[in-house]
Amino acid sequence: MTTTASNQLGDFLRAQRARLTPQDAGLVTTGSRRVAGLRREEVAVLSGVSADYYTRLEQGRERTPSAQVVDSICRALQLEADARGHLFRLARLSPYADQTAEAIAPELLQTMESFAHAAAYVTNPALRVLVANPAAERLISPLQRQDQNVLAALFVDPYAKEFYGNWDEIVRASVSALRLAAGFSPLHPEVSDLVARLYRDSELFRSLWDDQSVAGLSVTQKTIHHPEAGKLELSYQTFDVRSAPGQQLTVATAASGSRSAEVLASWV
Repeated sequence: MTTTASNQLGDFLRAQRARLTPQDAGLVTTGSRRVAGLRREEVAVLSGVSADYYTRLEQGRERTPSAQVVDSICRALQLEADARGHLFRLARLSPYADQTAEAIAPELLQTMESFAHAAAYVTNPALRVLVANPAAERLISPLQRQDQNVLAALFVDPYAKEFYGNWDEIVRASVSALRLAAGFSPLHPEVSDLVARLYRDSELFRSLWDDQSVAGLSVTQKTIHHPEAGKLELSYQTFDVRSAPGQQLTVATAASGSRSAEVLASWV
């Protein structure tokens, strides 16, 4: 696997500077360049650190940068909020999280039951569904024919391309969210097992994983071609479960009065 546990920080930094051009960073360049992205020396200048120190960070020879240095690098690489948090975690500047529990708090179950016209489900850090309300069970069950993990199904079940009208967008967002989960310490064993399996079995997953993009579950609109209900247009929102770090509550809703809303209501 390209990304190693021993140098995740360096792998991430290299990928981020590779996607930022000198023009993006406000740098004036002359002559030809061997790389499209920023050079190490340029990131060092923008971050206010020495080129030698930044090189040691990328090479894994320096593993304890200060929060001030990491913040400067985040600004130099123009990282968004999720990517910034991920970099701080890779630098071990965020507190360790307790091991994610699989149990669902009664209060969370009560919250799920209150979504009378929505599909709601809770996932663990590997995005495996832990519990789902009746509408969510009906909604996602076609994706669980070959793999109980709906993220894995995106890559191992050819039917997933038929199920999701915007499949390309969904797979990218899902891999990005999985990488975000992989940055937490301690690493959930199911996350590492899932990454290893998909990295081995899916060329597309390997490509997306090596891209090092990081964001939460950002896809909010999904077009679904359900084998029972037909075409559904749904909006998704995902919330962190504070009582169980690593768990997420996802709620899928449809526009009021739409046929998609009628379908969800009939499934509750």
